[in-house]
Amino acid sequence: MKKQTDHSLVSRLRAYGELLRPANIITAFADIMAGYAAAGGSVALSSMEFSLNPPALGWLLLSTFGLYGGGVVFNDVFDAELDARERPERAIPSGRASRDGAILMGLMLLGVGIAAAFRVNTTAGLLATAISGGALLYDYWAKHSSLWGPLFMGGCRGGNLLLGCSILPATLGSLWFLGLLPVTYIGSITLVSQGEIHGGSKKSGIAALGLILLVIAGLLLLGFLRGYSIILAIPFILLFGAMVLPPFGKAALQPKPQLIKKAIKRGVLSLILMNAAIAAGFGGFFTGLLVLLLLPLSVLLAKLFAVT
Repeated sequence: MKKQTDHSLVSRLRAYGELLRPANIITAFADIMAGYAAAGGSVALSSMEFSLNPPALGWLLLSTFGLYGGGVVFNDVFDAELDARERPERAIPSGRASRDGAILMGLMLLGVGIAAAFRVNTTAGLLATAISGGALLYDYWAKHSSLWGPLFMGGCRGGNLLLGCSILPATLGSLWFLGLLPVTYIGSITLVSQGEIHGGSKKSGIAALGLILLVIAGLLLLGFLRGYSIILAIPFILLFGAMVLPPFGKAALQPKPQLIKKAIKRGVLSLILMNAAIAAGFGGFFTGLLVLLLLPLSVLLAKLFAVT
């Protein structure tokens, strides 16, 4: 009897773990680290001395854990009825996790995300509040629109990178454009993901591929910025392109659900590479390498928990 109870508890805990999309949360950590490096925290990050307010970096990582975790939990909450028809194996429709329990967990996570950001400074707190609001709007409404879905999801990820920059609020005025990179990139993933269940269109796939090429061009154009070393960023940019272009190319030519799912998974994981390129350019090769080291962990978690 005890063994059966233990098994039931483990199953329930795993179900709530699935709601969090752990592999995806690791990519959100990469946003914060890239923003931190861009804002000037790279000296502390690469030297391991954390001379630039190390507790603040910890609070921002906790914040993005709460914001991203809460956002993806509410994604499944709002999709529960649809998933019951299309993806009954998911945690809520399968009954392994309750909808009420998921709502409570999502609210707690978003609360932690906002509170942790306010511990850093008011600017970070306001950014976190905006991100949480954007995530909820995306989950409830925007994701059903081919226009607003990519914009809202991309905006949340762009805001997350700027949340890393907010460790030095004064830098946001000069670094705001960095948020356009994840906006564009997530836009491409969101575009192609609309065909995840029933298949997509070549038009959407080609548009998504074009957006990725635009992101790569943007990463290269950062080389014109003072303080950004394109030489140090190039290896990460090449790795990013090599990892993400092939699956998106296949999904564009043959927009079948199986190929689209592979493209989405690779696209989400490749966020770490994009952020590593940003971190390396602003903070040095070792800083980029630190961000890149998140990739094996994210890949491992992607094998244990679904990414989409």
